[in-house]
Amino acid sequence: METKNTPPVCDYEGSDYQKSFWDQGGREYEDRTEAIALKRLLPKNGQLLLELGAGAGRNTPRYAGYERVVLLDYSTTQLQQAQERLGRSERYIFVAADVYRLPFVDGLFDGATMIRTLHHMADAPKALEQVHRVLGPGGKFILEFASKLNLKAMLRYWFGKQEWSPFAPEPVEFAELNFDFHPKTVQKWLREIGFHIERMLTVSHFRMDLLKRLVPTGILVVLDSLAQWTGSYWQLTPSVFVKASLGGESSGSIPDEVIQWFKCPECGSSPLEEHTDYLQCPSCGNRWVFRDGIYDFREPMEQIR
Repeated sequence: METKNTPPVCDYEGSDYQKSFWDQGGREYEDRTEAIALKRLLPKNGQLLLELGAGAGRNTPRYAGYERVVLLDYSTTQLQQAQERLGRSERYIFVAADVYRLPFVDGLFDGATMIRTLHHMADAPKALEQVHRVLGPGGKFILEFASKLNLKAMLRYWFGKQEWSPFAPEPVEFAELNFDFHPKTVQKWLREIGFHIERMLTVSHFRMDLLKRLVPTGILVVLDSLAQWTGSYWQLTPSVFVKASLGGESSGSIPDEVIQWFKCPECGSSPLEEHTDYLQCPSCGNRWVFRDGIYDFREPMEQIR
């Protein structure tokens, strides 16, 4: 589905991705190694975290150091699954929105994560610019991306099994709206928009079906946790984690009222007016649905002038 004036969006509406890929897909090794990487990179505490591409909330419990978490996904069914997993409390705010048009005021968050999400971005720099915009001074950003410069891709290229080069800097779309990126390209994008890269970890060193069948998961996880530190020197795994930050000192002042966090994704105005089942922009008149605990900023309701 394509949103007006933005690149196409990969929509998981109605998908059982959490169940089919994670719960029943033999992904325990990947899940546990990602948990280790997140624990190593996340700040010990924070006020307000934006989880981009939150899906069904698989990683959300791992952000325990943050007082409040905004789960953002394009799919409302994914957010409904997250609600079932996490429950409904003031700590979690569920938002359906397009990452290219984040409906938040500038500098709101002191932390953000984007795990297994950038690989769906047809315009990755544009998405990263939006993350930069909504992070405040001193904000921390944990990014995971799918790397094209991995050993399997290199071997396939050398033996003529794939046409695209893993050494070329440009992204490769290996399936519709599924992209792999060169690590140096991602680092370049982050630095160009103002991020400072603090640390890189390589993850899923042993993501091979044969190894996962022959070697106990616990052993693979331990070996992977040791190898993750090599990410500061080279990145040859299919998954790479980056900890990036913005300069400056956090003001520590995040508005208490959720309504103050939002701006209109159509015209950029804020604050919005709060009604029982929608938010309304006083500038352009667009209304944004609030239903079953989910703020929906994907498409506006009919305009009211």
